[in-house]
Amino acid sequence: MVTISWGTIKSLVLFFGPLVLPKAIAYYRSVQAAPAVHGLSVRALPQNVYRCLFILGLVSVLFLLKTLPIFAPENTFQVTQSRLQIPVDVLFTRLSALRKGTGLTAADTALRARFINLESRLLYLQFGPDALSSCPFCTSDEPRSYFYYALPSILAPHLVNLAIIAGVTNAWLAGREASSWRRAATLAAITLAAADIYLVITYPYQANARSVRLQELDFFFWTARARRYICLAGLDAILGWVIYLSSTNRAFVMPPTAAERIESVVRVLGGAKSKFSAVGIVKNTAIRDEELRARMTGYWTHEGVLMREVMEEREVLDGVNDALANRIDIGNIERDADMYASNVLMPLGGQPVSS
Repeated sequence: MVTISWGTIKSLVLFFGPLVLPKAIAYYRSVQAAPAVHGLSVRALPQNVYRCLFILGLVSVLFLLKTLPIFAPENTFQVTQSRLQIPVDVLFTRLSALRKGTGLTAADTALRARFINLESRLLYLQFGPDALSSCPFCTSDEPRSYFYYALPSILAPHLVNLAIIAGVTNAWLAGREASSWRRAATLAAITLAAADIYLVITYPYQANARSVRLQELDFFFWTARARRYICLAGLDAILGWVIYLSSTNRAFVMPPTAAERIESVVRVLGGAKSKFSAVGIVKNTAIRDEELRARMTGYWTHEGVLMREVMEEREVLDGVNDALANRIDIGNIERDADMYASNVLMPLGGQPVSS
């Protein structure tokens, strides 16, 4: 078994740190600035994405609950506080006493028949009680046979989690942002399953043969089981986090496709056309009606006379002269005018301009 010392880890960090850290910072800044670059603002979480995140959160909690000792298979050596080399009769006598009158179960009896040598006990610590008591073709002379029997139970949670990932990253159910993570999440789930199988098949189970006390034993099956569910829960939590960020335009923003941009422009133009048509209808109605036309003409005639009278007043002329003398900042006036025009045209599909 390969071991890595703390000094080796520090050397790797010192060597690769100056190369990786600037790129990581640059990537984080690019991810953070992506919404502004593409002109997108933070939005509320869509309802379909909310349902997918609820499923991922629920599955993560269930995986974490599976790591609790109450849901784990019974460890015969641990519940009886027995060392590995204890005689079989003594071990199962202690186990029978713990049953409180119920006696040994059929699984206990089958397990007792398998504990004929030290090799079978070592395999028990590697593959758990179910493989030792239920496998019809396994023998301690062929340790790999226990692995073949235990492989479906090892892969079962990974396959269930993979099916859940496929469901919550479906474009029809969760939208385009969630579906963009489907490939990465699937590869991560497959890699996790492959690493789990590799750790089980390469575990040096015979190292426990040198342990003479209970505290020295490595209960690999139970630690591997807890590690498996913790990793699956962590994978689902990370997937839910990145889906949340991308769906709300907080990070990992995907720019709209050409078809989506064209559809958005056509939709805005259609809305503007309908509004201009409505304005044209109102204007035609006003022009065709003699009374409305007379009122409109009278209004603008009166407005022109009134503005001429105002501009001829002494106070107005003094104010205009003072403004010209102080050299008004035309740039500020133009920016204010642009902001006002943008806010007026916002119902036609534009975005409000902040001062």
